[in-house]
Amino acid sequence: MTPPLSSASSIDEQPLISSGLVYRLTAGVAVLAALTVAITIGGRWLGEKISLAGHTADIKPITVTIGEDTLRLGANTIRFPSERVSGVAERVDLYLTWPQMQGYSDADRLRFDDISQSSSLIFLQLSQSTMSRDMSGRLEPIYSHLMEGDAFAGPHGLTAHRLRADAGYSGEVLLTAPRAGEPDYVVRCILPSSPAEATSGDCQRDIRVGKDLSVLYRFSSHQLGDWRTMDAAVQSFVKTRLVDTAGAVESP
Repeated sequence: MTPPLSSASSIDEQPLISSGLVYRLTAGVAVLAALTVAITIGGRWLGEKISLAGHTADIKPITVTIGEDTLRLGANTIRFPSERVSGVAERVDLYLTWPQMQGYSDADRLRFDDISQSSSLIFLQLSQSTMSRDMSGRLEPIYSHLMEGDAFAGPHGLTAHRLRADAGYSGEVLLTAPRAGEPDYVVRCILPSSPAEATSGDCQRDIRVGKDLSVLYRFSSHQLGDWRTMDAAVQSFVKTRLVDTAGAVESP
């Protein structure tokens, strides 16, 4: 007959979940919670960065010296983040709404992000002049020798001239118009076959501003009807942001 179990010989039962396992589970939950918070915060930050796509709504002034000219520009008008630094630069690229001539803002976010609305922007590139004449000044000595065929009526009262493909201007036309008391207006364009094919940079023109500053600006052929007011607006925008040699802004 088997004797009854004594307390000394009873089975040593272990808990179903050990304290070590509880600790590891608790630590794992804490790590997952921390990761969730980090992902949420980081995702929100990354999402904001992606949505900005390099833009900034900051209007703080950036002072840039290009050759003999110094300009004070709002950070939100400077296209590339790497150029939003005060100091000496070879060039600076700007983008502005047309016709407001304003830089990036939250209210106009779609105009900068949505490619279908990019025709409402104009793009400026400021650099030191490498030629003695701007585009209007190059009409007679240079462009007149690169034209082929007869001139024909262009859009918005402009006269169109085909440019020779072998001179590197394949598909481009030169549009000109006389201006009272000023050299002829001159702009190079690739005119789309239909309005739907227009881009934000169909046309380009360069002008000289300040002491030795070349301002190349590009815009959509949709805006050719504004060629007079746009040329004046670009000149005014740059001139009013020039800083004189004493460091004072020429005008607000």
